Amino acid sequence: MARSPADSDGNQDPAVTGPSAWFRSYMHGGTSTVISTLVSFPVYKTVFRQQVDNTTVRKALRQLCKEGPLKLYRGIAPPLLMKTLNGTLLFGLQDTILQQLLWTGSVLPRNALPALAGLGVGVVEALFFTPFERVQNILQNSSNDRSLPTLRRILVQLSSETLASGFYRAFLPILARNALGNTIYFSLKDPMSSAFKERGLSPIASSFLSGVVNSMLISLPMYPLSVLVANMQAQVGGESLGLRVCWQQLWKARQFRLAQLYRGGSLVILRSCITWGITTAVYDQLKSSR
Repeated sequence: MARSPADSDGNQDPAVTGPSAWFRSYMHGGTSTVISTLVSFPVYKTVFRQQVDNTTVRKALRQLCKEGPLKLYRGIAPPLLMKTLNGTLLFGLQDTILQQLLWTGSVLPRNALPALAGLGVGVVEALFFTPFERVQNILQNSSNDRSLPTLRRILVQLSSETLASGFYRAFLPILARNALGNTIYFSLKDPMSSAFKERGLSPIASSFLSGVVNSMLISLPMYPLSVLVANMQAQVGGESLGLRVCWQQLWKARQFRLAQLYRGGSLVILRSCITWGITTAVYDQLKSSR
């Protein structure tokens, strides 16, 4: 049974809100992720070097300092574009799906609908953004600097390979990571923010802390998937190995130790806190001001 526009705690009929209202969600999502990406990219690059080279934070930082400031932001274009499009799609499409679910009705409890909308966005996100992440990981792997010095060379090389070994390498772990991560994020985002507001915090502080806590809950269990993706996607050419074989090789390279697999985890938490704290706070403030 369809809901009336007055139902769903103020959620309006999509026909009433109109395209302009939906467009704002996409625009706010893109704006918030641009800001957070520019701030957190140096931290992300340090983490990536740890994941690929299996080195310490100090060695990764020393390596980046030796390469110089110009190379520090080498590879920023793909993630900036990807994250901007990602944030636009993430928040905009989730809001669109959520409003449709609220309007058409669902057998699921209303509190579960944000998570369901997040799951749907996670699937679309993996399909659309896996090629961007592939190019980004190749650019950030310093061993590719000589053989693939430019973005054009990378695109040409990937185009010559099959989708599974080229642009869509490591698609399955990315799908699992994004779908689960988005489900958790959107199921907890607003309840956490409301809980912080009840403790007397300002709206922007509540949104920021909601993003921080959410990032911790998501990034830690998902970190092994991110390490697997980085290692699978950083290499170009050679034999195309399956997911199971790649995981076995990674586990062996990390000396069968969980601590080695989580090397760089502290910086992942820091990066995620910065990224999702800023993103959530900016998005909620933009959304509340409309």
